Amino acid sequence: FSVVKAGELAALIALELALMDRYGGLISKGKRSLAALLKYMVEVDGLTDAQIPMVTRCGGTAVGQLTGRTRPTLAERRNTLAHGDPFEGLPTGGLLELVRDLINFAYRDYIAEAATVGAPSGERA
Repeated sequence: FSVVKAGELAALIALELALMDRYGGLISKGKRSLAALLKYMVEVDGLTDAQIPMVTRCGGTAVGQLTGRTRPTLAERRNTLAHGDPFEGLPTGGLLELVRDLINFAYRDYIAEAATVGAPSGERA
């Protein structure tokens, strides 16, 4: 379990870095945090549960963990892992998949653009 907990922390750090890359310049420096970046994805970039493949496949909801309506939020989980005992508790089911889906959402335009690069006559690859 310790390896999975370390992987969860690494995934949440990767998510924070990806969101800083995509949205960091759009949020004032004084208000920039993982919580603000996650909230920005929902409130400004329009992320819904229907756009998260893991939620669509398995059911449930994830948006509340991004906006703060559901506790613990992803930002709180990251802070607990980073500043508390990173090996305390059990792994969080679906966390790695959720992080993957959120990073894919943040970079969806780049991914779509890359799919067309190199395709013959501008067709999708």
